[in-house]
Amino acid sequence: MTPEGEVKRDLRKWLDAQGIYYFMPVQTGYGKSTLDFLCCINGWFVGIETKAPGKVPTARQQRVMKEISEADGIAVWGDNVDHIIRALNGLLPR
Repeated sequence: MTPEGEVKRDLRKWLDAQGIYYFMPVQTGYGKSTLDFLCCINGWFVGIETKAPGKVPTARQQRVMKEISEADGIAVWGDNVDHIIRALNGLLPR
């Protein structure tokens, strides 16, 4: 498994444990590109991009995150699950 695959696996486990709806689209080159995970968290549309440790989003991924934010959604990225959880902290039930 790739390092990014491990982050995706760990995030899927965490999302499942929280009961959070998510979808992982398979990008085929048709239509708009998107992020690795599309989620609904407490009524918020959330896009999550996962990266291998030490990597950062590409210019295209940054544009998609900007589009999501401009549409009043939330876009986050992380190279480990703890980083992503911290970024989502305000959305999670207390």
